[in-house]
Amino acid sequence: MNVMPLIALLAAFVLQLILCPVGIPMLHRLKIGQYIRELGPEAHKKKTGTPTMGGIMILLSFLAASLIAAPLDKRVFSVLLLVFMLGIVGFLDDFLKLRHKQNEGLKVWQKWILQCLAVGIFLFITKDQPVTVRVPFTEIRWNLGAWYYVIMFLYILGFTNGTNFTDGLDGLLSGVTVVIAVFFAFVGFRMGETALVSVTMAMIGALLGFLLFNANPAKVFMGDTGSLAIGGFVSAMAILLDDPIILFLVGFIYVAEVASVILQVGYFKLTHGKRIFKMAPIHHHFELSGMKETQIVAMFMIVTAVLCFIGVYA
Repeated sequence: MNVMPLIALLAAFVLQLILCPVGIPMLHRLKIGQYIRELGPEAHKKKTGTPTMGGIMILLSFLAASLIAAPLDKRVFSVLLLVFMLGIVGFLDDFLKLRHKQNEGLKVWQKWILQCLAVGIFLFITKDQPVTVRVPFTEIRWNLGAWYYVIMFLYILGFTNGTNFTDGLDGLLSGVTVVIAVFFAFVGFRMGETALVSVTMAMIGALLGFLLFNANPAKVFMGDTGSLAIGGFVSAMAILLDDPIILFLVGFIYVAEVASVILQVGYFKLTHGKRIFKMAPIHHHFELSGMKETQIVAMFMIVTAVLCFIGVYA
């Protein structure tokens, strides 16, 4: 039995237990506190000043545990590099928000260029990946040809921003992604992809450790540093496990968060001021409908767990 995935899980988790108690007070001293936008839910105003950029600790524990437990082959390297690069983009965004004391960091075009660069490098490194994708619940393999790279490029960008939108309640993105990562670990184990399983277990350990401090009431937020990195992780793992379409099922929460924003903005413009949801992303709609943060997080995690269970049979 290969124990390296277990070592990756434990190493990342223990590292978080060390990093968070040290890093959170440090973020406090540096006055790296969350800026809450004026248009957000009123209940979130009390979170102003909560340390953010906790994604740094997720990155450090994830990368360190992965390097300890997984062989640094081309595919492992591509995942770690994408997660790191997108984490840096998020870090720059978070840093500028704090510097300007507002909820706007990098300009939209700057953020997109940096994300595109990171995704382009990942796809270049993994250019040997088959250009066919499996259609879940069937025996069909869809040959995308040259379009594969265009579609996967947009795919990674889409899910990266989906995780970014999901990071709006205490423990929401961490909790949902832990469930999805467990699913990927199972799929990787079933396929005999030990190296990728080790990387996935490292992310599970990092997120579980972070959740101890990020669950409601959160002592620290991950910021864009963490949410963009997580988006890179889930999309890269789906691609490398040769099952990108399945992420639309198991990652339905990410999709719903993005879709709610697109629908809200589009409907608002078409109707000159009317709204579909009380607020978007959709987790805020449930919040303003009277649900507690903990209830919403539990509901989203349960939905994800059920979809992952279905995904096992896909």
